[in-house]
Amino acid sequence: MSMWRLQSLIYLWKKLTSSSINRQIFGAAITVGLLTALVKVAAVGKELVVAQRYGTGDDVDAYLIALLVPYFIINVIAGSFNSALIPTYMKVREQEGKKAAQRLFSGATISGLGLLGIMTILMVVTAPMYLPYIATGFSPKKLELTFHLFYAIAPLVLLNGIIIIWGAVLNAGERFALAALSPILTPTVSIILLLMLKSWGIFALAIGLVCGAVLEITILGIGLHRQNISWWPKWYGIDTNLRQVVGQYCPMIAGSFLMCSTSLVDQSMAAMLPAGSVAALNYGNKVIALPITLATTALSTAVIPYFSKMIACNDWTGVRRTFKQYMQSIFIVTTILTALLLVFSELIVRVLFQRGSFTANDTHLVAQIQNCFALQVPFYIASILVVRLISAMQVSYILMWGSAGNLIINIFLNYLFMKWFGVAGIALSTTCVYVFSFLFLTYNANKKLKNRQPVKEI
Repeated sequence: MSMWRLQSLIYLWKKLTSSSINRQIFGAAITVGLLTALVKVAAVGKELVVAQRYGTGDDVDAYLIALLVPYFIINVIAGSFNSALIPTYMKVREQEGKKAAQRLFSGATISGLGLLGIMTILMVVTAPMYLPYIATGFSPKKLELTFHLFYAIAPLVLLNGIIIIWGAVLNAGERFALAALSPILTPTVSIILLLMLKSWGIFALAIGLVCGAVLEITILGIGLHRQNISWWPKWYGIDTNLRQVVGQYCPMIAGSFLMCSTSLVDQSMAAMLPAGSVAALNYGNKVIALPITLATTALSTAVIPYFSKMIACNDWTGVRRTFKQYMQSIFIVTTILTALLLVFSELIVRVLFQRGSFTANDTHLVAQIQNCFALQVPFYIASILVVRLISAMQVSYILMWGSAGNLIINIFLNYLFMKWFGVAGIALSTTCVYVFSFLFLTYNANKKLKNRQPVKEI
């Protein structure tokens, strides 16, 4: 009887999420959102262990600064390549077939990994030149710890590049579950190492990141193999399709570079403030990052394949309808969520973090930072929907100009607000940046949509 009920639920779910593009997007978003929630539960568990053991101490400050440049390169190089690849990959698969799509995937993978390898070498070799400037205000001992953690974390650049590219191709094949759930391995491994290898200190956290990434690659490689997609790349030369990816990649990487620079600027400017400010800024964003990550991961993962498919079929009426409906839904839900976060901010921080080395004073400061970050939620999530639409339309230069404006505004407001509000001012500046970003991107996306001629829906 229970098996019959399960089969009935599966049949009902497939029926509800397969009759239209909007329902397919909704089904994919729910699937990715639920699995991402499981991943975030594991990530929160890791943060609780770190908070209890290290609080807002020097070890956490050093670890977070050590992560800045590797994650910056991952987001700029690998993340940008992913967004440039998928719209063209979907178009090639729909119009030229799976063999042509495999050739594009192989060529793009070799190009991406080659670029990531070069960037990893440059990042490590030049670290003594730039890391002391990012960690301004650190004592010599704290800076030395930062360098050691940085070198331990460096392999993540290449490993996470593979994860992002392989996961994106699985999502393009509408196989969302595996790519959404595999990141649970990294926080799980980190927790195990933190608990078992106490003598390693904060280095257990760094090694956990690398080991977790290796396991993720293994799982995603198996998933690609089961979809008859060869994960072993072969070079077929530069053809028209690969040139198109590169053409989209150049403005995309410029935009990502400028946009990701805001996080780099925030952390390095927080390092100028009293000890513990970097850690406090990080903790203040943890709770806010949970709904943002769930929503943006679910939306961006589910939306871009379907947007790309509709655009490849010239279904501009469907694109406009989907964009409008999801934008309305996002603002209704996120406005309510933001209000709840503001009301219960200090209670949330106290329950989650206030134990061990994390004191009541830490709770008060982190809650203030969290309030400032919370105001960005509606605009950040809505901006991701706009970004995915722009990527699918292959007008990535809009993102580049918007990101340039974001960086300029962020630096100016950081200096202004941190004088008035301390480290909480950096969080408030971030919110202002995302408000500007949303307005700029939405205006330009709607302008591009109006220029597209509607065709009869397929």
